[in-house]
Amino acid sequence: MKLAPELHSLLLELATAERAVNQPDRVSPEQQELDKLIADRARMADAASSAQLALGDMELEILRIQEDERKLKKRELDDKRQLSAETDPERRKDLEHDRYAAKSRIADLLSELKEAHNEISALRNNVDVHGARLDELDRKIELAKRAAESAPTPEAPKDPAELRVQLPADVLSLFDDVSAATYNGRMCGGCFLQLPPSERAEVEAVPADELATCPNCGTILIR
Repeated sequence: MKLAPELHSLLLELATAERAVNQPDRVSPEQQELDKLIADRARMADAASSAQLALGDMELEILRIQEDERKLKKRELDDKRQLSAETDPERRKDLEHDRYAAKSRIADLLSELKEAHNEISALRNNVDVHGARLDELDRKIELAKRAAESAPTPEAPKDPAELRVQLPADVLSLFDDVSAATYNGRMCGGCFLQLPPSERAEVEAVPADELATCPNCGTILIR
């Protein structure tokens, strides 16, 4: 299909303009990076909050264990005092049994307490790590904000209708079917495939006043 060489680039402009119309919320790369960092920080803040809650729960668990241990030690001491004055065999038997149960439970609690202290150390480290990551993200966000504020405003896209009136109807019909993309002498900008030598020769053999298309995807290639 013939088209004056000076109008070939117009097809590429039209493809770019129509993509922009279909994606109206254009933002600069700097703003995209800022948005990504803000989303990352929100996820990190959630993780940090969960880590802090886990630490708080473990601190409460340690307090519970310590309080249970204190009560049991008092019970064991009370049993010991009563045994020193008790003469009734049955009563002494009950006191000895209770004292043994208290001492056994105290041993279990000490084991639980040791495990809890080991775990709380890891939890505190986890909280510190999340805090450091939040600080680092805050630093990056501040830098990204400055970059986004100083970035140039993206140019408004051209009106596709203004471009379309400059092109013949038969060319527009083909364009509407396959669109247009750049060709750098090796790769199609539509399907992003590198053409083999035989297909490159086929494309390059098309006269300058005719439209070449990609042998793979059919996209109009702007040479």
